[in-house]
Amino acid sequence: QVQLVESGGGLVQAGGSLRLSCAASGRFFSRYPMGWFRQAPGKEREFVAGITSSGGESYYADSVKGRFTISRDNAKNTVYLQMNSLKPEDTAVYYCAAGYSGGGYYYIPLVESEYNYWGQGTQVTVSS
Repeated sequence: QVQLVESGGGLVQAGGSLRLSCAASGRFFSRYPMGWFRQAPGKEREFVAGITSSGGESYYADSVKGRFTISRDNAKNTVYLQMNSLKPEDTAVYYCAAGYSGGGYYYIPLVESEYNYWGQGTQVTVSS
């Protein structure tokens, strides 16, 4: 069982930066690929970024590529999402999630159904 708690959300002006953190409790954090998703008002939750269990590989949605960076510190049981050059359309509740632990070294789940554990979410609001 993995419990996830996000932090770092807030209000920022367009062009600004935020860093989200997701702290995990439970055992074997380093076995799980991790992902960030977001859900804007009136829209479905969407994949933002994912990272392999070791942290060696990552993958991004086209909408955030070049602006967001996902990373993890397995010694601290924490995954991060550095968000730069923020846009009003990045406004959403951001969720971190832990994926299936048996997918292999290069496995990055891209859809919700491949994630087993979810945090409660943190609000990010970007003003224009």
